[in-house]
Amino acid sequence: MSLDEVMRALEKAGSAQTKKTYARHGAKEPMFGVLFGTLKLLVDRIGVDQELALELWSTKNQDARNLAMKIADPARIGSADLDRWAKENSMRICGMYIACLAAEGPHAAAKVRDWLASSDEELRASGWTLIAQLANLDEKAADDSFVKRLAQIEKKIHSSPSVERAAMNAAVIAIGGRSAALRKLATATAKRIGPVEVDHGETACKTPDAVTSIGKLWERAKKFDSPAAAERSRESMRTRC
Repeated sequence: MSLDEVMRALEKAGSAQTKKTYARHGAKEPMFGVLFGTLKLLVDRIGVDQELALELWSTKNQDARNLAMKIADPARIGSADLDRWAKENSMRICGMYIACLAAEGPHAAAKVRDWLASSDEELRASGWTLIAQLANLDEKAADDSFVKRLAQIEKKIHSSPSVERAAMNAAVIAIGGRSAALRKLATATAKRIGPVEVDHGETACKTPDAVTSIGKLWERAKKFDSPAAAERSRESMRTRC
């Protein structure tokens, strides 16, 4: 599909009510308000198209950018583009897609380092979201690297900005699904951390309890060695959701 064809399809699929919902999650105009189920149909039709993804992002339209994150090629997207997309993404719930892109490509280690060291709280949150994705996707990473991250989170979570606290809490949950040993350690860490307060604005979102969530991950993944293994057996969250 060409850029013009995609933009016409997005405009036709938009709705005022969905725009209102997305705005509560931080999305800014211009946007049409396209449901993610509709984006999935376009993803299935387009496949991977890095050039189109860059064109879509350049429109500054939120729905076009949501689609761009889904059809981008993780093997080809550049380090600078990942940084730019992470900074320019205004819709908080879509930060996971950029983290997925980074986790699936060659820049993951550099982005963890750079984003966590940033003075920008949104980029630091992206770094923790990337760690959560790597806990699921990177089979080669040593568990010890995630042990270190749990210690960092326990030390800093309650003094961190709200957006970063949310990402840290999600990272604890994901790390707890990586292996049986990390399940035990992440659960103990979550118990010491206690309740995590996050400002979700005017949305209906709630902060998941990490201990409960880790237990549910393992319950749902009974047929696999771990919840992370179950996640690796599925289509990328970036394209399926």
